[in-house]
Amino acid sequence: MKRILIIEDDTDLCSLLVNLLNKEGYTTDFAHSGSKGLKKFRENSFDLVMCDYRLGDTEGSKVLQEIKKVNENTRVIIFTGYDDIKTAVNVMRLGACDFLLKPLKPEDVLRVIQKAFEDNTAATSTTYAFTSSRSSAPVYLRGVGDSTREMYRQIELVAPTDYSIVLYGESGTGKEVIARTIHELSNRKDKPFVAVDCGTLSKELASSELFGYVKGSFTGAATDKEGNFEIANGGTLFLDEVANLSYEIQATLLRAIQEKKIRRVGGDKEIPTDVRIIVASNENLQTCYLNGKFREDLYHRFNEFSIIIPTLRERKDDLPVFANHFLQQCNAELGKNITGFDKEVMDIFLQYEWPGNLREMRNVIRKAALLCTGTSINQKSIPAELSRSSARLSMNVEVKQPKNDLKGTLRSAAFMAEYEIILSALQKVNFNKSKAAELLNIDRKTLYNKLKHYELMH
Repeated sequence: MKRILIIEDDTDLCSLLVNLLNKEGYTTDFAHSGSKGLKKFRENSFDLVMCDYRLGDTEGSKVLQEIKKVNENTRVIIFTGYDDIKTAVNVMRLGACDFLLKPLKPEDVLRVIQKAFEDNTAATSTTYAFTSSRSSAPVYLRGVGDSTREMYRQIELVAPTDYSIVLYGESGTGKEVIARTIHELSNRKDKPFVAVDCGTLSKELASSELFGYVKGSFTGAATDKEGNFEIANGGTLFLDEVANLSYEIQATLLRAIQEKKIRRVGGDKEIPTDVRIIVASNENLQTCYLNGKFREDLYHRFNEFSIIIPTLRERKDDLPVFANHFLQQCNAELGKNITGFDKEVMDIFLQYEWPGNLREMRNVIRKAALLCTGTSINQKSIPAELSRSSARLSMNVEVKQPKNDLKGTLRSAAFMAEYEIILSALQKVNFNKSKAAELLNIDRKTLYNKLKHYELMH
């Protein structure tokens, strides 16, 4: 059960928050001043702290810094009645995981708390922190595999530059973690890091989020608002799933990058900006521009350097390290002392394809740790589909190279390309033909005919 400390000098609001969170199953404690809150924090263990920015005896930013000195991993949410975006940026830089404006809405409070717990797990789920020899900023364990070492060699080379970077990686591989690592190793590390999920932005919302807006520019624009370019000024702007941006927004984005100036929606004043751009995509942006989905000129602006983040199935040497790390997190979360994994479980992990990558592994181990009644994770504790997939891969599925009598021709290249695409789809869904057909956007009958044609399986 998660423990939350509320530090708020408004006693009525404090009581409302306590009642709300208790109903949602959280264990709460509270204090009406910064000094009393810090005293309770030092004497007890809390998973998250909610703190007002304006307290009678101090500021929330100072409370935040003291909390981080005691336990830097504690999640802290700051809230205030002052609509000051610079305050928000400042407390986020100091280590707050989120920022809420009063009046607080119950649904917003619960959403931000849930996001804080999820983001904290996700942020640490792909990494182990250690102290860099060149600074005190946290960077991330490279693992022992060749692909991991090569990735971090590239990160170290490009981080001190101002190159724009494209990160390629499947869902769950930790693209934002890698972007943050580059930022922390750059000369901009003391400036803001701002992450934007472009996949969730509509055409209308994208402009105002990226570039801001002026009061009265549209219905609901009650005040001027800074966009992400202004908030990230001097630092790094990370655009995740950038291929989802509309063609019109891409054109505006290109101008902003080329001219290093932005114009808020509804405004006529040009605002200078200095940001480093890192973008991420699970699609090949070159293919996107060749297909007319992405601007070629914007692609070349972004693609000054690119890094491919390996999938978990390509990091088998690192897999036991990550598995044990997640297990230690679960021990701390659940108050257990599970020492490791049975050999057959680790064998299954090593054979499994992990289509959801590190995010999927974290979830599997969390469930297994919850179900485990002994000192080691056994096969009964892990999802049955992992065991079935492992058995299928090791015993029931024979993948063969297809007969290809067309070598050296264009038809041969097309033949092998389709073969590889079908095989990759099957592997991603653990050889479930229905799911593979859906992934390939063909019906089952067509897939079966192609499997027979390629002699892919029997």
